[in-house]
Amino acid sequence: MIAPNGARARAGWLALAKVFAALALFATQGCNRSRQDAHSREVADRVRTEFLHAWNNYERYAWGHDALKPLSKTHHDWYGQSLLMTPVDALDTLILMKLDPEADKARVLITSELSFDRDIYVKNFEITIRLLGGLLSGYQLTGDKRLLGLAEDLGNRLLPAFNSPTGLPYVYVNLRTGQVRDPLSNPAETGTLLLEFGTLSKLTSEPVFYEKAKRALVETYKRRSPLGLVGSSINVETGAWTDNDSHISGGIDSYYEYLWKCWLLFGDKDCLEMWNASIPAINKYLADDSGSGLWYGHADMLTGKRTETTYGALDAFFPAVLALSGDLPRARRLQASSFKMWNLHGIEPEVIDYKTMRVIAKTYHLRPEIIESTYYLYHYTKDREYRQMGETIFNDFVKYCRTDAGYAALSDIVTKEQRDEMESFALAETFKYFYLLFAPPETLEFDKIVFNTEAHPLRRTW
Repeated sequence: MIAPNGARARAGWLALAKVFAALALFATQGCNRSRQDAHSREVADRVRTEFLHAWNNYERYAWGHDALKPLSKTHHDWYGQSLLMTPVDALDTLILMKLDPEADKARVLITSELSFDRDIYVKNFEITIRLLGGLLSGYQLTGDKRLLGLAEDLGNRLLPAFNSPTGLPYVYVNLRTGQVRDPLSNPAETGTLLLEFGTLSKLTSEPVFYEKAKRALVETYKRRSPLGLVGSSINVETGAWTDNDSHISGGIDSYYEYLWKCWLLFGDKDCLEMWNASIPAINKYLADDSGSGLWYGHADMLTGKRTETTYGALDAFFPAVLALSGDLPRARRLQASSFKMWNLHGIEPEVIDYKTMRVIAKTYHLRPEIIESTYYLYHYTKDREYRQMGETIFNDFVKYCRTDAGYAALSDIVTKEQRDEMESFALAETFKYFYLLFAPPETLEFDKIVFNTEAHPLRRTW
């Protein structure tokens, strides 16, 4: 049936009105997105400016040394002589922020002054994630083969650490003599080495690096309890656990992180299988769905019995790993808990009791984990909530930690008393994750890299 002319006209006007309404909505959304993008660029610029404040004061007061002491305006060297911890750790941040003159100056310092021919015992884990990781990412970003040469020399000097009866590495190794010491280690220190040693192996075509680090990871996993949990302390000579406390906090944290990430970077199916066997146990025995939200506490590795209801700044890395491995619902809930912890006093404490929401350890060491997870969640969800969360965290970070000569850790997050400490990871990780959260996505191709636990981006270039 043919509609009368008036009805046809009304239908036409109605259709036209719908088109205009849709166009208006599209334009409004476009304007909102444009404003949000502009604001994010402004915050990224602020982060870059504050990073430069920290870096320039390192240059001014601690150039050529491991770290700046921002209150006394002096320097600190880990082992009595410098291994250029801050320049190596911060190099890829300088490059990603396009601070080219500063990056070039740091690279000249590293390639002309850094030597590992030192009669000093160094901590294998820390030197691997900070220096080996930093040199490898620096090489991949610049193509400067001198950085790869330094990485290979360092890798060779660290290899004797793995010469234990179990293949689990000793805590300390002497860079010149290869002597080792301290057999009491933990899963983080025995199992957080394969991303770096594996990348070195691929780039140098020397399989020994991959093999040693992979064995250490597997030997750690093989000693899990019948419940599927690992403990806090292990003897690398006997392979026996010396502490049955299981958790996702410092001393275990990055062991779990590397199970998933080594699968991503290398396609190593053993790592995927170890992750798939471990994550159900973590979620069954360590997760604690209390009245204040989702948390991860401590349990006995043999019985699964809850031993502590503590969570802290180091645990706040886990939402990132959950998001990376595809468990966004759990990642979102745990991130909300981490942010609740941050907001207790306007900056996060080292440890809280999540049952009572009471602060157990009041220090703040400029740690990156909560902002790392914020960045991952924003990447996967594109939810503005996470940029707003990140901006709140950044504003608090600047308000309480900025000093005339850089950024200082806090001795007490309640009184906001500062301490004379700015570790290299503040520049390698904390500022980097702040920046990447707000910078345009093309700043770094997230899906083509895997961050090591010190936020050094590693990519398949082999």
